[in-house]
Amino acid sequence: MSFRFIALFAAAAFAIPLTATAQEGRYQVAGTNLDGSPYGGEAEIVLSSDTTCVIRWLTGATESSGICMRNDDSFAAGYQLGNNVGLVIYKIMPDGTLNGLWTLSGAPGNGTEVLTPIR
Repeated sequence: MSFRFIALFAAAAFAIPLTATAQEGRYQVAGTNLDGSPYGGEAEIVLSSDTTCVIRWLTGATESSGICMRNDDSFAAGYQLGNNVGLVIYKIMPDGTLNGLWTLSGAPGNGTEVLTPIR
């Protein structure tokens, strides 16, 4: 085996976990509102390229959607919720779970959110 083949094989092997995270699909949502109260629901991510996507949340009777983007182990989404613009930034965990912090325009502080893949 040549060194070049081994290097290519090793690079491909290390790339596999990156494609296994932040997959297109459905997620269970568990979060806290800005006032600390809990909420839950589901989210769906639909990939539109290697790094960009569309995300939709349904938490209780509230539905919101936005655009999202992945960069290494970070995942961010901008969305519209009523008359407010929101931003959420997630860290992609090795198991595919997304741990995030979010806020709304004009609101003090942040809420938390965990998206767990529904398998």
